Amino acid sequence: MDIQPVERTAVSDEVLGKLVAEILSGRLAPGDPLPAERELALRFGVNRHAIREALKGIRQAGLVRIAQGGKTRVLDWRRHAGLDVLSALAATGAVPPVELLRDIVEMRRSVATDAARLCAERATEAQCAAILEAARGYPVADATIAITVAADEVFWTAVIEGSRNLAYRLGLNTLLAGFDAIGIGALADLGLMAEFVDRDAHLELAERIAARDADGATRLADELLGRIVTLLAGAAEH
Repeated sequence: MDIQPVERTAVSDEVLGKLVAEILSGRLAPGDPLPAERELALRFGVNRHAIREALKGIRQAGLVRIAQGGKTRVLDWRRHAGLDVLSALAATGAVPPVELLRDIVEMRRSVATDAARLCAERATEAQCAAILEAARGYPVADATIAITVAADEVFWTAVIEGSRNLAYRLGLNTLLAGFDAIGIGALADLGLMAEFVDRDAHLELAERIAARDADGATRLADELLGRIVTLLAGAAEH
């Protein structure tokens, strides 16, 4: 069995992760040139194929660009990178976890609130039924954190699917990856489960969506999702 391609992928991914960490942490600053492929291969102890694959990955992520003269230079990730670096930011600690979590839930509130409005306007009957089912399956307040957060993910995924907005759906994937990288235990450690354990509010929101009450769904979603935003804003200031 030829397993060489798998090994190469694993090595290039490891190199990619290390380069991303160097850039996001600021140890490689904007404008800094990366060493040549040959030097990088020597430093990491890998072949140049792995280096080329890793460099391709950081270019696609918007972290470097090819400058005049063929030099690969680091870009300012805050200006050039996309949402896909959220998980890496959490893993590297380049941004304090509580601040990153605050930023994620603020974006989540904006996206999901508008998705609830769109869902009430656009969702098919089958999608409304799926949202109602997800809400009815929402756990009671004494469920474990993992069960509660998993049910919340199912519910909001159904709502965003019902919004029929592809950008929102893809954005949700990135936000969920950011949550996973930080760890759901952080929510409980910071006392941030107030939104997640409100089963009745989720049931009411599902019913408003199914009733095509776009304004009511928007108001309730904003209030519900705003709870964790308010709590995290306070935590991030301390």
